[in-house]
Amino acid sequence: MAKTPETQDKTRRVRTAGARNATGSKPKTQPIERKADELPSREALLAFIAEHPGQAGKREIARNFGIAGGARIALKRVLKELGEEGLVQKDRRRLVRAGDLPTVSVLVILERDKDGDFIAQPVSWDDKHSGPPRILIETHRGRPLTPAPGIGDRVLAKVQPAAKDETEVAYTARVVKVIEKRPASILGVVRTASDGVLRIEPVDRKQKEFIVDPEDLNGAKNGDLVAVEVKHVGRFGLARVRVAEVVGEVHSEKAVSLIAIHHHDIPHVFPPAVLEAADKAKAAPLSGREDWRAVPLVTIDPADAKDHDDAVYAEADTDPENPGGFLVTVAIADVAWYVRPNSPLDREALKRGNSVYFPDRVVPMLPERISNDLCSLREGEDRPAIAVKMQFTAEGKKQFHWFHRIMMRSAAKLSYPQAQAAIDGRPDEKSGPLLEPILKPLWAAYEVMRRGRDSREPLELDLPERKVIVGADGAIERIVIPERLDAHRLIEEFMIQANVAAAETLERRKSPLVYRVHDAPSLAKLEALREFLASIEMNLPRSGNLRPSHFNLILGRVKDSEHAALVNEVVLRSQSQAVYSPENIGHFGLNLRRYAHFTSPIRRYADLIVHRALIRSLDLGEGGLPDGMERELEAIAQEISGAERRAMAAERDTIDRLVAHWLADRIGANFQGRIAGVTRSGLFVKLAETGADGFVPIGTLGADFYQFDEARHAVIGTRTGEMYRLGDMVEVKLVEVAPIAGALRFEIVSEGKRLPKGQRKVTERGFRSSSGGPARPAKGRPGPKRR
Repeated sequence: MAKTPETQDKTRRVRTAGARNATGSKPKTQPIERKADELPSREALLAFIAEHPGQAGKREIARNFGIAGGARIALKRVLKELGEEGLVQKDRRRLVRAGDLPTVSVLVILERDKDGDFIAQPVSWDDKHSGPPRILIETHRGRPLTPAPGIGDRVLAKVQPAAKDETEVAYTARVVKVIEKRPASILGVVRTASDGVLRIEPVDRKQKEFIVDPEDLNGAKNGDLVAVEVKHVGRFGLARVRVAEVVGEVHSEKAVSLIAIHHHDIPHVFPPAVLEAADKAKAAPLSGREDWRAVPLVTIDPADAKDHDDAVYAEADTDPENPGGFLVTVAIADVAWYVRPNSPLDREALKRGNSVYFPDRVVPMLPERISNDLCSLREGEDRPAIAVKMQFTAEGKKQFHWFHRIMMRSAAKLSYPQAQAAIDGRPDEKSGPLLEPILKPLWAAYEVMRRGRDSREPLELDLPERKVIVGADGAIERIVIPERLDAHRLIEEFMIQANVAAAETLERRKSPLVYRVHDAPSLAKLEALREFLASIEMNLPRSGNLRPSHFNLILGRVKDSEHAALVNEVVLRSQSQAVYSPENIGHFGLNLRRYAHFTSPIRRYADLIVHRALIRSLDLGEGGLPDGMERELEAIAQEISGAERRAMAAERDTIDRLVAHWLADRIGANFQGRIAGVTRSGLFVKLAETGADGFVPIGTLGADFYQFDEARHAVIGTRTGEMYRLGDMVEVKLVEVAPIAGALRFEIVSEGKRLPKGQRKVTERGFRSSSGGPARPAKGRPGPKRR
């Protein structure tokens, strides 16, 4: 009989409980009455040791079998014989059967099983007659481990025999500590050295080269991009590796995103069981849903969007008690109907955490059958959704909201520029008929909601982001700064309010959920920001609770000034990282007391949890949050927060490598750029033309004694007073490109600002520069924080 999500959950709990009860902290059995000179049989002794691995010493055995006096000497002799015969062995003064694992062992995590749990094996295994046992890693209870264990890691774990009804594993284990984080494989390029020895040049410049023997190439050729596994590490010399997979041609632009996928260990191939489950999924029925197919909901997305998971609609509120108010509806694809808890689709989605977006490809959280078909709100097609209808006053204050499980039919698919052009008086054949009945009410509702946003005063940073456009061959065609339209702001505000409504509803229903939280800046970061602002004669209040409005006042004062980019960058760096958590601390940046991601369950696992919680707490039908989920949310929140950071790093690294490939034939050219980072070892410069980041070693700045001034985010020459500061515009020359690492090295050819002698004192000890420093392509500048 197939297991339902509920029975699967119970099975897992029973299995864990059974394993846990197989042994206790000490063997607790009633002593067996026997004559003082009578010993138990060898089989009885072995059975007792097997039932209490690592807990059965001579004293415990004697107590259990009632052995006293001179019989203890005979017991000692029998146990010695069992040891000499290889039937038992010692584990920290306790006895275990030969071949049993010690109660505390070092394990390596190999894979996930069909339930999504980790499977491990012992790092060392001496039994030549049988392979190492499979060990199930139990879900961690209580405070999650940091860092969280993953595939390829070595962990210290408490091990115990699996329950008798568990046939697929021999042991269960609880991880105590992650000893070593290891990638499942290392990515590099096959190179033939001058001495003829084959080597692997790692993609990560922090890693040393490896040697690969011809018999371990696995079909790879010189210049191929490969994933390798370490074969042997000696005390001296380079480690030897074997090629596990040939990724592709390193000179192919399309290999760039593959480098990031492998380097960051992003799951990108769906297992057959997951694809089979997606292919078998059938369209959701109308039964059990409200029929909203006549409501003219529309999708507004980027022009190149392939999936459409949110639709909007607005109308003036006819309630006489709410003059000037609006009713705003946001409908989100009902992913929870298709992706049920503990199903293959669900386990794979949790492992991925979110979709990852590269210029030339997307690594989706869910298979295309789900994300681009059944859950894509296509124009003119019936699709299941969960909708929230919100009532706003004329001042933009949300009064009420209601959630519904519906069947909808999108009235139109529009792009941001298309919708904006219609509002600006340039409608086309498609948007023209929608202007009066749909688009104008949407914009009118947004004007009302914007009043509420303005009164709330969220953090308003002005940091335009560049978009890399690639061609069919994967090479860069151009880099653009997309125009920020009211259409973007409208959808953003609609989604924020829908997210707030979800958090409020679930909190009121006392339902477990995963919040999107953003902590206030730390005291240390605030003090560093104050020191910096003081250097440009600006102040940040010291007393009272800081709110986003305090930062907005500062940003407003420098708007359109020479310090605008610099101050926006420094304020960004002072902020905390937004994460997922089952504990609510609010969202500082948005200035909201409660906030949860609800609007993108196609591409974020956190949103899927919120959908399930709404379905269960509001009794909306099938696919709700299973029992006992609150015990898992802390670990899940930590896992998906890590997946988000992993995706951000992979996306950023891909852009770096693409741009490095693009600039590889422009060595010696000069560029205009802005200093985006200042460290003791040098400067990071972001090019104005492409947004590419490169490094200027401090040793190339000139023949002066340059000191790092942390408060001013600058390096200053003590003899000349020449200063290079965060945010300064500079002219640089490109002197080195490392496309595989995505690294650029520049030299500054323009002069810095000159400080008067009285202003040259710095708070940090500096480093004397020497012209012609070594080439040190470097990375690591901070990226944008996501809300």
